[in-house]
Amino acid sequence: MQIPAVWTEAFSDYIENNLKNEAAKLFRIHQLPDNLESWQKLRVELRENIWKNLGVCYDNSLDLDLRETGEIQMDGYRVKNVYFQSRPGLYVTGNLYVPDGDGPFPGVVGMHGHWAQGRLAERVQSRGHTLAMNGYVCLKVDAWGSGERSTEHGDYEYHGGGLGGALFNIGESLMGAQIVDNMRAVDVLCSLDYVDSSKIGATGASGGGNQTMWLAAMDERITAAVPVVSVGTFQSYIMRSNCICECLPNGLTFTEESGILALVAPRALKICNCLQDSNPTFFPSEMLRSYAEARKVFQSYDSDSQLSYQIYNKPHGYWPEIRGTMLGWFDLHLKGIGHGAPKAEKAFDCLPEEKLMVFEKDKRPAEVISIADYCQKKGAELKKSAFNSSKAELKEILKFSELELKKAHQYADNSGWESFALETTDGIMIPVLVRKPMDGSKDYVIATSSVGKADLVNSEYFKKLSTGKKGIILFDAYASGETAANTPVLNPYHTLSRALLWLGRTLYGEWCKEYALLATWSRQALDAENIELFGYKESGVAAIFAGALVAEDVTVTAEKSPKSFIFVDKDTSHELSMGFCLPNILKWGDLDSAINLNTQKVSFID
Repeated sequence: MQIPAVWTEAFSDYIENNLKNEAAKLFRIHQLPDNLESWQKLRVELRENIWKNLGVCYDNSLDLDLRETGEIQMDGYRVKNVYFQSRPGLYVTGNLYVPDGDGPFPGVVGMHGHWAQGRLAERVQSRGHTLAMNGYVCLKVDAWGSGERSTEHGDYEYHGGGLGGALFNIGESLMGAQIVDNMRAVDVLCSLDYVDSSKIGATGASGGGNQTMWLAAMDERITAAVPVVSVGTFQSYIMRSNCICECLPNGLTFTEESGILALVAPRALKICNCLQDSNPTFFPSEMLRSYAEARKVFQSYDSDSQLSYQIYNKPHGYWPEIRGTMLGWFDLHLKGIGHGAPKAEKAFDCLPEEKLMVFEKDKRPAEVISIADYCQKKGAELKKSAFNSSKAELKEILKFSELELKKAHQYADNSGWESFALETTDGIMIPVLVRKPMDGSKDYVIATSSVGKADLVNSEYFKKLSTGKKGIILFDAYASGETAANTPVLNPYHTLSRALLWLGRTLYGEWCKEYALLATWSRQALDAENIELFGYKESGVAAIFAGALVAEDVTVTAEKSPKSFIFVDKDTSHELSMGFCLPNILKWGDLDSAINLNTQKVSFID
């Protein structure tokens, strides 16, 4: 059977526009103060909130256990292949670019963006070469899930999507992991007798530029920073397909990107963006909005000259002319020479990636653990320790609050279905189809699929329901089916789920609210009594949560639905939507914990 649409045209941009408007409002709410006293109070609260939502801890007393596996002598400098301990049992791979001589030299942490080879890519290692040739020790590090820290050593991958998002489920974040790794890289530089620990810089492009901003904000040992093609606004993240490593859960509920830039004050910060950038998040126009806000704080410190920006007529990238700008900025602020003007690069040769690898391919030691292995191990440990999982705690994790119905709009019947749109008091419109029971009973099944009600034609259970006598209520859950947003697909709901997390919400929370509203409406408007919640694919998880939280007299059926939030493998993580990344869920419990909170029967099919 074919399932009809409720509306003559989809409402595809409605939710997207609502979220963007919410973010625009928050940009204005989070304006920064222009006096030092107010800022000094805010900065303490900011750092506390950031660490709380990152879900990780930095411990500078932990043994670095710095190890070297090789060295390459270049003309005037050498490159060391190293790895070190970031958190207990977690090791970071990297390269140290060291000028010849005794030093002490200024040190620079170099971070890469979303290039498959991580620090090994020529466009990334080039910054290490040019810095060493200009008298800087540069430590280039691999972000978790990139370079030599991928799931399979030597098999490069994208660390975003469900892979990096799986860290949310264990109460951590990829952003937090990167910040701690990079702070530990600062520890490494400061531990070297040929590095001047009072003169530490940071730089990177794209995702590496994002890491640069966060490192400089959270670690006051950074004297000067140059983030490249990465600064915009948090508002501009909303409904844009940036990486999960650039997502701070709840971030927009307490700050904007200008607040992070302001945390660098009064230290030196040079922002570089490109006019031809293809990502609207990094458009110079967005950078300038954050720059203007952050500048108020730099001015309150009487350090206006410490904040600067430059815009290049180039595409997204860390181009030679930007490297020259970086060298001039670091010369001024790390060496005290020059006027900060761009400096011409000397010619250099990049190295084949196999020479820069810390380990021979497929010979990485077990202590350099991947995101996948870490999430599997940590998830299993958390599940063993989860007891007395409560409804109140689950509501907080889901960011659940009950929806209130404003009006039910009814349309003409369509192919045997009554058509409705349920309008909530917060402006959401839910398209609904109803087929009443055939025998006059009051039995109803409320059903949807994670990709919209039309997908239910593929469900074996729905096929049985459609030939049965029970009443059926079909709906498109939040941002699915007729309300789906028209955004690029990295994996299902990647863009939407990131946006909701920034705004202090979750996709499963939104779906759970709608199941609950449909249950209440069916009782009031359709005189339903015996209610079953059915979810096909990942919406089955939301049905289980809804049955646990608000619909105590309902049964639940889930078909082709995940049965656990514990990470399985890389391939499965890319099949699941980003909605399956639910911060702190495994600290609360797992799906069996939610099932135990259901008072009626919960069934799984296939």
